[in-house]
Amino acid sequence: MTVHHAAGVGYQRAAGVYERSRPSYPLAAVAALADALPLEAGRTVVDLGAGTGKFTRLLALTGAEVLAVEPVREMRETLAELLPGVAVNAGTAEATGLPDGCADAVVAAQSWHWFDERAALAEVERLLRPAGTLALVWNTYDTSVPWVRDFQDIYFRLAPRDLPSPPLTSALGDAGPGGGWRKAFEARAAGWGEVSERHWPNPYTTTVADVVERMMSSSHIAVLEPDAQARVRAEVEAVLGAHDATRVSGAVEMPYTTDVYWVRRG
Repeated sequence: MTVHHAAGVGYQRAAGVYERSRPSYPLAAVAALADALPLEAGRTVVDLGAGTGKFTRLLALTGAEVLAVEPVREMRETLAELLPGVAVNAGTAEATGLPDGCADAVVAAQSWHWFDERAALAEVERLLRPAGTLALVWNTYDTSVPWVRDFQDIYFRLAPRDLPSPPLTSALGDAGPGGGWRKAFEARAAGWGEVSERHWPNPYTTTVADVVERMMSSSHIAVLEPDAQARVRAEVEAVLGAHDATRVSGAVEMPYTTDVYWVRRG
């Protein structure tokens, strides 16, 4: 399986910015997921599209053995540097290179929308032991906040047509870009149970400069030529400068919601 050009090149260029500018996840969400799957010492979880290890490091806190899978070398190297005790595989979600029946759970945090869902589900089914569980996690923007809505509008306006997109917001459920993931489970309903879900507020204290870098670390922005990136940066700075909440030099709060979904095999 190949990696989408925007991810393969964009995240290659922006691995460091990605790690610095993106939020983690609420510990309450990780604890609830650990109870649901469950994750504990003696069990194994595969982390698909692990990136720089934002969620991987939290999975490691559960005591379970974590096997990370990340196709982009620069992201993988950052993860390995930050988490030397976690095994990192160079595979994709559709072809992990891991052995059959090696996992009690598989998790994809901020990554499932990049995958070929049918092929990824087949790979997950191969990896999972009987009654194993798949969990999908996203941090989504709270676009009820005006500056966040304007910020996100830039992201989607500049996105190429074939760019896989995460769910827009938790309130949209399975609507909007990236929200059709439930259909993949419906097509394979005989092998999966009902989808469970929970949602947590995840406000992220950051700076205006890092909000700009959050945009610049987006795969389809990071892949642009320098002149085009400079125009995007200028537009983001202009949008942030037009709102009272982001016309500041100190800390700002970027409102996210952490959306967690899980479904059990058999």
